[in-house]
Amino acid sequence: MRETLIEILLSFALSAALCAAAIPLLKKLGAGQNILSYVKEHKHKGGTPTMGGLAFIPAAAIVALLFCGAGDKPFRVALVVGMGYLLVGFLDDLLKKIRRENLGLRPYQKIVFQFAVAALASLYCCLDGLTVLYVPYTELSVDLGWGMLPFGIFVFVATVNSVNLTDGLDGLAASVSLCFFLFLGLLLTLQGGGDSTALCFCLVGALAGYLIFNTGRASVFMGDTGSLSLGGFAASVALFSGNALVIPLLGGAFVLSSISVILQVIYYKKTGKRIFLMAPIHHHFQQKGFSEAKISYTYAVLTAAVGATLLIPLV
Repeated sequence: MRETLIEILLSFALSAALCAAAIPLLKKLGAGQNILSYVKEHKHKGGTPTMGGLAFIPAAAIVALLFCGAGDKPFRVALVVGMGYLLVGFLDDLLKKIRRENLGLRPYQKIVFQFAVAALASLYCCLDGLTVLYVPYTELSVDLGWGMLPFGIFVFVATVNSVNLTDGLDGLAASVSLCFFLFLGLLLTLQGGGDSTALCFCLVGALAGYLIFNTGRASVFMGDTGSLSLGGFAASVALFSGNALVIPLLGGAFVLSSISVILQVIYYKKTGKRIFLMAPIHHHFQQKGFSEAKISYTYAVLTAAVGATLLIPLV
């Protein structure tokens, strides 16, 4: 417990320091966010520095390496995957700045990269025998064998894109992710842990440090640099520990974002009408008059509540 608290506090301090240093630098480099014209409520956010993931993700990784060293193999692979997604997110954000528009990497380029990383990570699961899935709230488990390959690919692609879609309001993706990694870390601790547990808690501290600058009105956005990396870490840690089935529960906010977009697109193409005022659904709530702070707080609290229920059978 003492080591866990130190990991969280060190990650928090390093993340806050790096964010404070990065904000003026990003402003100087002109790394401001381009705001979509149809999101009228966000007009005042134009020019806010983005790529904040370059500060809090390395903070978490550095502290995790400090405490775990090389760590066990799942930890090392998860770290490589998460940092790999950070790099592609950074490239996407950088191209947006260069082109001065909201299109960085082409959609097919993102999908190719995500599929490739997902396939390699899932293949690692199969070759290393990490093919067991635990069923939440029960003592049941199932061994997928080589079925983990297609299942893992789906988990990675779905999780990474869902976290990315949730990053749309001040503090939303960060606060939900903080709760996600906090309870995933606690779950892993009760299950016997591993070095990936430390990675979860380091991400908790780093996200808390970042949230100082990201709650409304945000001084910096995480960008795809941060959101893609968080999705990569979430999928890696959950999949490698056998807890992939926890993602749609603990990550319900992420799933809700994806499903709302999918339903909106399908319904609009068939009827020419919209189910929601705007998708993802957090923008629908914003259009209904709810403040960004209230939406983010509600999402985070519900995530924490679900996380608490996941721990009950193990306590």
